[in-house]
Amino acid sequence: MMSKSQRVSTGYAELDAILDGLRIGDNVVLKVESIEDYRYFVQPFVEQALRDGRTINYMRFGDHLPLLAEAPQIKIHQIDPKEGFEPFAGQVYQIVTDQGEGAFYVFDCLSELLSAWATDHMIGNFFRITCPYLFDLDTVAYFALIRSRHAFRTVEQIRNTTQVLIDVFSHEDHFHLQPLKVWQRRSPTMFLPHHKIGERFIPLTNSFESTRLYKSLAERTANGGRRQIDHWHRLFMDAEDLCRENGSGYDRDSMVRHLCRHVLAREERMLVLAREYFSLPDLLDIKSRIIGTGFIGGKAVGMLLAHHILRRDPSFDWNHHLEKHDSYYVGSNVYYSYIVHNNLWPLFMQQKAEAGYFSVAAELREKMLAGSFPDEIREEFQQMLEYYGQYPIIVRSSSLLEDGFGNAFAGKYDSFFCVNQGSPEERLEALENAIRKVFASAMSEDALTYRLQRGLDKKDEQMALLIQRVSGSYRKHYYLPELAGVGVSYNTFVWDKEMDPQAGMLRLVVGMGTRAVDRSEVDYPRVVALDAPTRRQHKGFEDVRKFSQHDIDLLNINDNSLQTLSLYNLAQEDLGLPWDIYAVRDEDTIRLLQERGRKVANVWMLTFDDFLEQSDFAPLMQRLLKTIEKAYGYPVDVEFTANFTADRTVKIDVVQCRPLQTRGAESTLEIPQDIADDKLLFRSTGNFMGGNVSHALDWIIWIEPAEYLRLPPSEKYEVARLIGRLNRRIAGREEEGRTMLIGPGRWGTTTPSLGVPVSFSEISNLTALVEVAFPSGGLMPELSFGSHFFQDLVEADIFYLALFPEHKGCTFNRAWLQDRPNALDGLIPSSGHYKSVVKVCRVPDTGIRLMADVVAQELVCFEGPQEG
Repeated sequence: MMSKSQRVSTGYAELDAILDGLRIGDNVVLKVESIEDYRYFVQPFVEQALRDGRTINYMRFGDHLPLLAEAPQIKIHQIDPKEGFEPFAGQVYQIVTDQGEGAFYVFDCLSELLSAWATDHMIGNFFRITCPYLFDLDTVAYFALIRSRHAFRTVEQIRNTTQVLIDVFSHEDHFHLQPLKVWQRRSPTMFLPHHKIGERFIPLTNSFESTRLYKSLAERTANGGRRQIDHWHRLFMDAEDLCRENGSGYDRDSMVRHLCRHVLAREERMLVLAREYFSLPDLLDIKSRIIGTGFIGGKAVGMLLAHHILRRDPSFDWNHHLEKHDSYYVGSNVYYSYIVHNNLWPLFMQQKAEAGYFSVAAELREKMLAGSFPDEIREEFQQMLEYYGQYPIIVRSSSLLEDGFGNAFAGKYDSFFCVNQGSPEERLEALENAIRKVFASAMSEDALTYRLQRGLDKKDEQMALLIQRVSGSYRKHYYLPELAGVGVSYNTFVWDKEMDPQAGMLRLVVGMGTRAVDRSEVDYPRVVALDAPTRRQHKGFEDVRKFSQHDIDLLNINDNSLQTLSLYNLAQEDLGLPWDIYAVRDEDTIRLLQERGRKVANVWMLTFDDFLEQSDFAPLMQRLLKTIEKAYGYPVDVEFTANFTADRTVKIDVVQCRPLQTRGAESTLEIPQDIADDKLLFRSTGNFMGGNVSHALDWIIWIEPAEYLRLPPSEKYEVARLIGRLNRRIAGREEEGRTMLIGPGRWGTTTPSLGVPVSFSEISNLTALVEVAFPSGGLMPELSFGSHFFQDLVEADIFYLALFPEHKGCTFNRAWLQDRPNALDGLIPSSGHYKSVVKVCRVPDTGIRLMADVVAQELVCFEGPQEG
């Protein structure tokens, strides 16, 4: 390592004299009026460095003419800032790492980054993470800023970080420079303005020349208040001027296109929709509710698009049925600012490397949970809380890639309710904790696996936030919507041959929608096929009772928390909920309780039968879904709440909307009917999802139900981790890795007594996932189509099926599995003690084929050829 006191020449003897030379480690920033002024100082520095045998690294990213030409000792690194802050800063970080200690650098003018990032703030962040790293590696680097193009705060951030800052300007045809900061150096005249006479820089040492100079500079910037604010705000001030002055259609359209690319999206299909449905006033309204700067993220864009598409529908007055939103958005740049502010960028870069992708993420996640926010961002948080008062809010992830075409990220990032009670300080603390947790969820194993699997691990994935007022109403000390759910415009799961997948489907619950989007442990939302709303998956009163909603999620105002209460207990309180519309009296349970001496007024069973049959809710939701689908030109997945006015007019709030990934009947196939019994593994009708398939398999993993149930809870979790290792070991192979996982009950449950508690990352490489009913052990599949779990399976192209061996029309040949040798010992010897629970079967040479026909609702798995 070189000594920090070692001198380096600027290439100008006069400038060296003023600055007492440069030092190893110096970052030199010049505030200039033009690129030519910057070039004036760069050229002699480079020429002197080359004479001294140095290699120059030229960071080329600007639209201006090149500062340097190619030469044997000049390395030119082309970097595209339009790819986003993270890829740009990450590439610079990697280049600096690769060049190592003692390298010299020239950067294009930093002001060029404004056109790519639209905000000064991120230029300040870039400098704050790059300058110290260059300093630590004993480099010398040149940077430039164009005068009056940057906010005062950004220039101050750069001033506080750099070692040398020099102001360069012209006055009365004289070239001037004034050192504003020279770290650990001083002289009586160092920080005076110097004017250039010939090849000399002469300090202005008398008062009358200095006064004239400073007065001239002050007059030049007297009307520059607008130039002292962030480029981001100047951009929107220009947009406001266009609106106020009723600018030309071309100018307004150009501004809409420009703002959409900096606020809404980068993906072209989303941009096409945005440009069609958002006007310039719409975009200005969005900006007025952004905290910080940057994109508002995919989830926020999807929600806003849904509202605008519906309100602009000429065929129907949606204003009568839509609840207005008043959401706020935390701009995506706040995420990176948080990382930079808490000095986490080096760790963030380590996590981006292949070796640290998973291993460093856990440490980074913990540090993100303990970080602090910049004061200016905290002030904006406080102002937002004052707007909402004490109404509950929800902090939702809204990353750049989330809810776009092809990448739903369903359930990968966290969302948190803030009941928003307590003192202003307590409410702010709760909000900041929620935001920290959402930011940290970007480093969860499931999210990282999802990105890696879909080739998104190198993409710019900033985490914006959508903050919404919770839709609902106060009922005593509770707060909840009357109804909530998930709607899909294409029904990926039809359980009857007469149903039309194009009609769509709902998952409907009373209370918070959390019970509709997640797989509940002992609870079931009402699944509504929109072309047959009253038709059920299950038959018989006992099945209706079992497969219904028993618990309700709500916000408890007194306890300041999200809670789950039983329908039975909630119904005993006079909350004003119209149970008779959504439920039927459970006479059997009432009679049983009365026989036990308990006095009960009512016990309700949520069926929604009368509501669906007697209201226009189902056709209204179908119309809503199809209207948005038509605009998208693609099936959609919507999360919603529904509340009712005094006259029972429904008010729907679309809280989320995204393209729905589907697998349908794109190809035709013929299911063989004449399969010998000893060659058949299983055959069933319905209860599957994944379109028409004909998969050849290489491996089958089987969890033995009885043996699994005998395990203590801790070892059930160990079985889940073992599945994860097998997922990586065999299912992750590029060749001969096609794997079908078969197990009892629910995959992905958090309750081991109901199934194997795997995470998505532990099943992400599978070809097919099978849930088998084992009634005697209480292990039953949960057909939660439309939930985040099932959206994961569709996106990962994992075929799903549920087998109910006790039902007519379902055959499951367990003997075939039991006769196969177990390969677990050989694959993972350390887990051999679980071989009675986990059986890993190599497919026989004759092959195994899984086939499904969506139209006929038939599926079969049998010994058969591998071709096709």
